[in-house]
Amino acid sequence: MTDIHEFGGRTLCSTNSVLGEGPTYDPDTNTVWWFNILGKELHELRLSTKEKKVHPLPMMASVLARIDAGRQLLATEQGLFVRDIETGDLTFHAALENDRPENRSNDGRTHPSGALWVGTMSKRAETHAGAIYHVARGKVTKIFDAISIPNSICFSPDGTTGYFTDTRISRLMRVMVDPETGLPAGEPIVLVDTMEEPGGIDGSVVDADGYIWNARWGAGTVDRYSPDGLRIARYKVPAAQPSCPAFIGADAEGLAVTTAWEGLDEAARAMQPDAGALLELGIAVKGRFDPAYIL
Repeated sequence: MTDIHEFGGRTLCSTNSVLGEGPTYDPDTNTVWWFNILGKELHELRLSTKEKKVHPLPMMASVLARIDAGRQLLATEQGLFVRDIETGDLTFHAALENDRPENRSNDGRTHPSGALWVGTMSKRAETHAGAIYHVARGKVTKIFDAISIPNSICFSPDGTTGYFTDTRISRLMRVMVDPETGLPAGEPIVLVDTMEEPGGIDGSVVDADGYIWNARWGAGTVDRYSPDGLRIARYKVPAAQPSCPAFIGADAEGLAVTTAWEGLDEAARAMQPDAGALLELGIAVKGRFDPAYIL
């Protein structure tokens, strides 16, 4: 039986992003980073001081991976770029579907090997127009094709298992992965099938014990699954469209989640003042930080 929990958390940042996505945490600076994809913005929140910055971007971007103290990797609609944290300057790193300007990046995460998995999708969310790619030191390899809305890219702590979904189908897939390279080592199988349930599987992270935390778009919840696919807990959030969680705090003991108001009419937005905000669930978790991308 799934334990249901009412929201007991708080609003970390009330900036209402049209499509808040791609949160990640930098433990070196105690900073949460996330995107407003459709607004072409990178958001920065220093938790210790509550200092908030919004960095305008020249293109839509959706994934941020730490490289080192001074650099980040961004996945964007125009490819992969290295961002200088101090200046904001972008340096081209690798092409990502540069022959498909109708597509953009979506979900992604760094594997323990230092490689990146990143998904693409149609800007109009056309069926089967996207894919998932493996990126290692600038080399880009397509690993899964014909995906409409790629999400839930995350990995087991030992790097031997990868997860992903097509939110349109709402099946969480599991695939064996080479822990040394981050490349798939088998065919994906269905771990969780929620096609018949309200909402859809969106972004996910895996905690230190291998449990999967998933933002369920359209259902207003963050769900926790065991490694064998059993949903053991459901945490309600005050926004119908949570998009992706991230472990935050010095010991990765907190859980934040981005949300969105994309597609909501005025009445729906009025009933959800937190739609588009960055929320914290207000629960203690045993999280872990995303690995750095290795150039």
